[in-house]
Amino acid sequence: MNSKNYIKLEFPSQSCNEAFARTAAAAFAAQLDPTMEELGDVRTAVSEAVTNCIVHAYPDQIGKISMRMRILEGSILEISVRDWGRGIEDVDRAMAPLYTTGGEERSGMGFTIMGSFMDRLKVKSAPGKGTTVTMQRGVRPRPRRL
Repeated sequence: MNSKNYIKLEFPSQSCNEAFARTAAAAFAAQLDPTMEELGDVRTAVSEAVTNCIVHAYPDQIGKISMRMRILEGSILEISVRDWGRGIEDVDRAMAPLYTTGGEERSGMGFTIMGSFMDRLKVKSAPGKGTTVTMQRGVRPRPRRL
């Protein structure tokens, strides 16, 4: 699919950057004139994806996170969050609700939440090489006021 606009960001896996990524995604998505609910859904999904990188990809070190956002034909927002961390051995198992490798304080609902707030969720990962989460969300055009 051809993109109408795009942006790519790169930042360290520090928890303070989760809020930055969430805000940047909402600002980029704003060009589609989403509702507040749609913006909230995008922010939540991005927050979960970036938090997964921080907690699971780089549990004992600071690593690199890349976030790419594109506007595709048909008012579709695509967001990819990538890390070069430890990777996921069994993606299907990791995507199951309540599964976590992050200890008792983690809910294991990250992928489930991402999937519920976005129209499409794809996870590609290889142990020792990192993970890429790609999410898409259509934004319905709102009627223009005269």
